[in-house]
Amino acid sequence: MTVSAARSASLSAFGLATAQDVFVLRRIGQSAAEALGMDRQDQVRIATALSELGRDRLGCDGLTVAFTLPTGPEPVLAVVFEWDSGTKAGPDLEPASRLLNRVRHESGGARERIVAEHPLPAGWTDTPAARLEVREALRRHAPMTLADDLRAQTRDLIATLEETRAQREELRRLNDELEETNRGVLALYTELSQELEETNSGVVALHAELEEKSNRLRETSEAKTRFWTNISHELRTPVNAVVALSRLLLAAGSAPLTEEQRRQVSLIDASGQTLFALVNDLLDMAKAEAGQLEITVAPVDLRALVGQLGAVMRSTGMPDGVVLVTPGPSTLPVTVTDEALLTRILRNLLSNALKFTEKGEVRLEFAVAPLASAVDPEASAVDPEASGQWMTFTVTDTGVGIPESELTRVFEEFYQVRGPLQRAHRGTGLGLPYARALTDLLGGTLRLSSTPGVGTRVEVRLPHRPGPRPVTPPAPPAPEADA
Repeated sequence: MTVSAARSASLSAFGLATAQDVFVLRRIGQSAAEALGMDRQDQVRIATALSELGRDRLGCDGLTVAFTLPTGPEPVLAVVFEWDSGTKAGPDLEPASRLLNRVRHESGGARERIVAEHPLPAGWTDTPAARLEVREALRRHAPMTLADDLRAQTRDLIATLEETRAQREELRRLNDELEETNRGVLALYTELSQELEETNSGVVALHAELEEKSNRLRETSEAKTRFWTNISHELRTPVNAVVALSRLLLAAGSAPLTEEQRRQVSLIDASGQTLFALVNDLLDMAKAEAGQLEITVAPVDLRALVGQLGAVMRSTGMPDGVVLVTPGPSTLPVTVTDEALLTRILRNLLSNALKFTEKGEVRLEFAVAPLASAVDPEASAVDPEASGQWMTFTVTDTGVGIPESELTRVFEEFYQVRGPLQRAHRGTGLGLPYARALTDLLGGTLRLSSTPGVGTRVEVRLPHRPGPRPVTPPAPPAPEADA
């Protein structure tokens, strides 16, 4: 075997003339694969494939074999067999194709060739030092005899068998671990299934219990609503009689009363009116909870509504030293809403503020803002036909305030915060719950904040749909004088 000149990408090139050269080719191929970092199985595959190709082409004129590391997207070891055309029948590539990644036959010129390629390991780096190491591995082999080649093949076979046996043992161990893992997974699955079944049974039982309690609560609420409705209806007739008779006694055309009688009848009239308002509130609360309170939407002139409400509040007795401040008429628009419900909301809030303010002021403020500017988690409850605006009524006072611990309870029905003013002004505890229930019906929200000794602030935010101003009819023309 003689060494020929190498190409730019070639590591070494050899001539193949005898069977001994084929033996050496086998050893060279194995050494090259080892120097390139391939595993034992790839080394044996490359050596065996090159031996098969060398034996098949042995006897061709000008037969050479070259080891190259061509540059390209995929790093491979390429072994090229070349010989003169027409000296031997076509090559048998099937044995080598089973062992290597790619094997192809190229013909058509003065020289024919077989190119056998196998990919390099991922850890190999193409550097001049690495190529030099492979070249040294290709040069270090001495000529071999047939017996030497057979012994080398036997050693390779024994090493391959040992490696196969070790792999088989490792595979058996992995199978045992997998079976053990599967048994553990199966046991865990069974345990989880049992726990899930028990949990589902508990959930079903809990759901049944919750449904039963929900039915009881619904029945209780319906019974409470029926009770309120019936009691309200039963009380309205005698209360109306008390109020009407007391007013008849106080009327100017009635028989004269003594000063003490007139004072007592006035107390009867005030108590009757308070009881009448309570009956109406109870009836409205019952209707609201039952969903039977009808909403009548129409254009409402807020100038007239606020003006009338302020006059009523001032005429029913203001505490000494307390001023009621209402917004100017020019700031109040026309809105489309339920006038009666809005009046009840504001009346309850103003009455509540005046009741618990000893000095200072009670102020009603009004503002309109775009819907998008109101950061409100309940904004989805707004009527989708609204014009995209909020109107906000804010009632602030300089009264006694509410302790923070009581803020969550003031919206409970019939609950009143304890204190000296609460004892002096006893009520029903329905004002704030009633106002919030009506606010919810109108698609808005009611929020309350308070500081003891400073005052309370209640904000009612409702959808605002502007309406037209009422048109004042023109005065009729004066009659023409007779001629």
